[in-house]
Amino acid sequence: MQDGPVPKSWKPVLEPVLQSRAARQLGGFLSAEEQAGKRIYPPRGARLRALELTPLDAVKVVILGQDPYHGPGQAHGLAFSVPPGVRVPPSLANVYKELETDLGIARPAHGNLEKWARQGVLLLNNSLTVEEGRAGSHQQLGWDAVTDAIVAAVAERADPTVFLLWGNHARNKAARVAGLGPGSPHLVLTAPHPSPLSAHAGFFGCGHFSQANAFLEEQGRGAIDWRLD
Repeated sequence: MQDGPVPKSWKPVLEPVLQSRAARQLGGFLSAEEQAGKRIYPPRGARLRALELTPLDAVKVVILGQDPYHGPGQAHGLAFSVPPGVRVPPSLANVYKELETDLGIARPAHGNLEKWARQGVLLLNNSLTVEEGRAGSHQQLGWDAVTDAIVAAVAERADPTVFLLWGNHARNKAARVAGLGPGSPHLVLTAPHPSPLSAHAGFFGCGHFSQANAFLEEQGRGAIDWRLD
């Protein structure tokens, strides 16, 4: 399952999980699928990209996605993000609309969110791989144990952090994690998913970006510069 070395700050969190039998089975499954000619996204070398760009001790905001984009050239290891030159997906376009309404930030022409990740926004998908053209195909294969451990590690830290939970899937994942209940130092904000199917049910107008920055500044952690130009 491993995709190159685990980034240093995340090693104590992930090494016990990655040494488990379930993780070895997942790694074997991915290798077999690739050897059979199936295309798996994101490509090898990019599957831990969110952890590479956002060290554990730097996390200020967590945004949870479901699984990577399943079209050619889209997934590069960050939830909701696509590489430069790739058309902005509909859900991300709606995130940009809310960002413009909330903070007056003009919608960028690209979908690359690496600037957010480098500032401490952990853009984490629940499953870190997917088969081409088959959304959700690698759910229930063992990625939950890995990504649950990542979320739990953030939640257990004393540094006040913002969790932006968009949609039932993200809310349900966070509900499994200790450290987000009463007495938590963190801010948990929920809204419908930004998908075109649900964005009008309460994602638009949620004000999550301004609320996140107000909380981070109040806690002395510094606001996120959400601009992407």
